[in-house]
Amino acid sequence: MRTVRSVAAVALVVIAVLGGGLLALATYSAERELSVGRIELSVQPFHAGALDLYVPLVDWGARFSAVRLPARLSIDVRTVDRQAAQRVAEGHLPDVEAVRHEARDAMASYLRELLALVFACGLAAGLVVALAVRGGAAPRLRWLFAAAGGTALAGCLALALLLPPRGQIADPEYYANGPDIPIALRTIERAQGSAKEISEELNEQLVGLARLVSASSRRRVVGDQHSAVIASDLHNNLLALPALDRAVGSRPLFFPGDLTSGGSPFEFDLVKRVVRIGHPFVFVSGNHDSDALVRRMARAGGIVLTERGRLRADGSHGPLIVRVRGLRVAGYSDPFERRASENLRGTNEPTPDPEQREAFRDWLRPLLGRVDIVMVHEPQLAGDAAVELRRIPPRSPLVLLTGHTHVSSFHSSTNFVELNGGTVGGGGTGNLEKSQPFGLAVLIYTRDGGFEPTAADLVEIDAHRGSARAERFRVER
Repeated sequence: MRTVRSVAAVALVVIAVLGGGLLALATYSAERELSVGRIELSVQPFHAGALDLYVPLVDWGARFSAVRLPARLSIDVRTVDRQAAQRVAEGHLPDVEAVRHEARDAMASYLRELLALVFACGLAAGLVVALAVRGGAAPRLRWLFAAAGGTALAGCLALALLLPPRGQIADPEYYANGPDIPIALRTIERAQGSAKEISEELNEQLVGLARLVSASSRRRVVGDQHSAVIASDLHNNLLALPALDRAVGSRPLFFPGDLTSGGSPFEFDLVKRVVRIGHPFVFVSGNHDSDALVRRMARAGGIVLTERGRLRADGSHGPLIVRVRGLRVAGYSDPFERRASENLRGTNEPTPDPEQREAFRDWLRPLLGRVDIVMVHEPQLAGDAAVELRRIPPRSPLVLLTGHTHVSSFHSSTNFVELNGGTVGGGGTGNLEKSQPFGLAVLIYTRDGGFEPTAADLVEIDAHRGSARAERFRVER
């Protein structure tokens, strides 16, 4: 029994040292002045080992797999000397090697301070616990003190070996958040492409950073340019809602179906806050939604569109074409939308037959020239109509928004755009093991003299790695 108590006392001291050191590791940050600006350094434990360079100003970061400890060593750029950034963006390169040395020295001084603080906090916590458990069956105080000192020293040695970045800093993974993901990633691509003459990878990233900051400072809203977010196929994945909220911001959200997996009232209660994400939220049903769900959504304030008109809270139908931020929008319910009388469990992936495709085409024809955006969940349902519109373009621009496939896509022909954002829920909670990225699209358009779509951004967000990528497509004139 005495041996067990002795071991327990030593274990408590060791745990206290580790806890105190971990607390210091996770909370200590420091700022350093460089010739090109000010940076903040910090460490986030329990992540895949990486060196992170993040720029809050433009919401962009680059991540390098250069840290062996399961933690991220983060460098946040707090302020940037804009004159220096402008000179770099114009091609007048500073002494990049000198900036690298400054950054390396700043990181080294931060790590020295961090190691000292981790040692001090861990040792202090261990000593306090040693004093608390001394006496009785516990080992002598000097042994407890020795255990605390030895653990603190061993922990600091491990940090000194595993935390500093090692090896070649290359092959960055870019990441960004919020509605500016496409802008940030496009700017990075331009910055990288213009810095190919620089041989060292880190030099390339520093020049790219300068170009990014410079471009950010010059960015202006051009003319009457607007944007809207397209997302579908959430399939009850609540984990996607915060990312979707950040991506949408104050813009309209068009949602072409499959909010849930079965359309049950319980599922809608889980995800009904999505109605408050869009400004406004515009919806057509998918084959995994139900008539009960769309009625509840209408009562919750969402704009629910059907081939008979907008669904009102009392179950009646309003106008066939609704105005959304100046856009004329119509929608078509999925013919396989579930009924409350049916068993809402299980899955059904039916294919529209020729009669259903013809019914959609006949519904759309009289709307041409009167509507800017049409929403339908199943691309195949609109397949015959799309073929006809590519062959005989509409007189005024028309955008067809779809979902269902879980694969983002864009197609543009004269006065006709087909856009699918993929799956904003990563395929749903039942597909998390597939690591399917969350997908959405952003439609950019003008209203100067009438609706005119100009571009579309297809965005994919990897929730497991915290990275994102985007590709811009120009609309054919």
